[in-house]
Amino acid sequence: MTFIKSQESGSIQYPINTLKRASRAIRCLPFQLTLFTTMRSGSVPLPDIAGQKGFGYNYTRRPMSELAVESGLMWLIQVGVLRREVDGQGITDSFRLTPLGRQLVETWEHREGTVPPASFLDRLYNTLNRWSRLPV
Repeated sequence: MTFIKSQESGSIQYPINTLKRASRAIRCLPFQLTLFTTMRSGSVPLPDIAGQKGFGYNYTRRPMSELAVESGLMWLIQVGVLRREVDGQGITDSFRLTPLGRQLVETWEHREGTVPPASFLDRLYNTLNRWSRLPV
């Protein structure tokens, strides 16, 4: 199994396949780097990402329905990039980055300053992965 060393000392080392899958999942969704940098410092509620509000905050490339946003965020939870916030009452409608997500965001911030575009093959592979993980 191949591992990639993190830039941050003492951080988790993830298998290269895990990093590739997580990177591909983010790149195939219409979320901007601004959303992920905001999630790095705190949680972001779903209503702030959906619709004109999310587009206005530069969280998404286009206005998206709440259902589409939640579906994309849930996929990022499955690949290990995000986690859902929990309070004293249980699960909330807010999301934040996991250590894996932080590593990817830091890499893109230092290199491109944006989420790199996905290729056609990336989109195809991501769609197949998502489809194969759907509950029956």
